[in-house]
Amino acid sequence: MKKQNYKNHIRYYVPHHFIFLPLVLLMVVFGLINSFRDENRKIEWLMFSLLSFCILYLAMMLRQHYALGNQDRIVRLEFRLRYFELYGKSTGDLESKLSFGQIAALRFADDNEFKDLLERALKDNLKGDDIKKSIKNWQADNMRL
Repeated sequence: MKKQNYKNHIRYYVPHHFIFLPLVLLMVVFGLINSFRDENRKIEWLMFSLLSFCILYLAMMLRQHYALGNQDRIVRLEFRLRYFELYGKSTGDLESKLSFGQIAALRFADDNEFKDLLERALKDNLKGDDIKKSIKNWQADNMRL
């Protein structure tokens, strides 16, 4: 497996992103094109397109909603545990001072960089993407969804 870093950390699920979603999108386009070509069945083709679009939308939203909701909870728990391991105390109200993007970005930093980047995130309000770009020793997360 390729070593993970900022440029390659995005993950795709091939059957979903490159087969199912493009296929349903093609169905939407196919239905719209045929609604203009076939005047006798215009309503049927428009309904086909609308139904295909609804399937496309639901497939994208439901998959993301459940997986990312659960993943976000786990990322927050990982942050709390890591903070406790490094500092020996609870995050307390610290977590409320950070956005989720900042918390998620910090997980790619090693322990030494974590401390520095956490301080910078709090002091300078670094965005999550800026935190990721600042990481020198990227800690891969090959198990995320």
